[in-house]
Amino acid sequence: MAAWVILAGVLGAAVGSFLNVVVHRVPAGESIVSPGSKCPGCDTPLALYDNVPVLSWLVLRGRCRHCGQRISARYPLLEALTAALFAAVVLVRGADADLAAELPFVAVLIAVSAIDIEHRILPNSILLPAAVWGLGVAVALRLDELPELLIAGGGAFAAMLVVALIQPGGMGMGDVKLAGVIGLYLGLAVLGALLIAFLAGAVVGVAIVARRGMSARKEGVPFGPFLALGALVGVLAGDELIELYSDSFL
Repeated sequence: MAAWVILAGVLGAAVGSFLNVVVHRVPAGESIVSPGSKCPGCDTPLALYDNVPVLSWLVLRGRCRHCGQRISARYPLLEALTAALFAAVVLVRGADADLAAELPFVAVLIAVSAIDIEHRILPNSILLPAAVWGLGVAVALRLDELPELLIAGGGAFAAMLVVALIQPGGMGMGDVKLAGVIGLYLGLAVLGALLIAFLAGAVVGVAIVARRGMSARKEGVPFGPFLALGALVGVLAGDELIELYSDSFL
């Protein structure tokens, strides 16, 4: 298991490097395939030794080798976060076929959270492929769970749509679609994921108001990262949350 966890961490770091490209280019409508990685300041293509996840940024002290422009700390942080979460999923859930759904799902959650924080959008170009992949993996590997996944996805989408209609401006359609995608991957565990998302959002909202005053209520806070947090808890402990809820309330 230790070897699988380490391998997952290395894979996560590499995927995190790619997610940095996604986060930077998708909101700008640019291709994530070409051209290759380059310095945003001088447009110099990055050599392989300058594109090693986390390590290259540390060695270069957060600056471009050629022009000296600062490189955002978001790059190594995203790589390290992806590595840590990939390793955590393998450690908690085990190394089995379910990783075909779990690891791509985690990568999507990280990417859309970063984009939502920076740009306040949840791109369809990420959510739609994520939904298609989730359905494809379900048909291939979780066919007996497919009805539950479809109901959970549709139910989460509908519930969030109602919230968005009741509170226009407080919830966007991107959040509604992300909730539907989460349901497709988590099944009934989406209930716990949504509960955690709303609780976390409420705590942060109260903290912002307490710090900045009531005028801060008018400031928009992206909800995508809270949904992603709930979904990550669902991936790591979804079955346990359902069991706890059943034992406590049913």
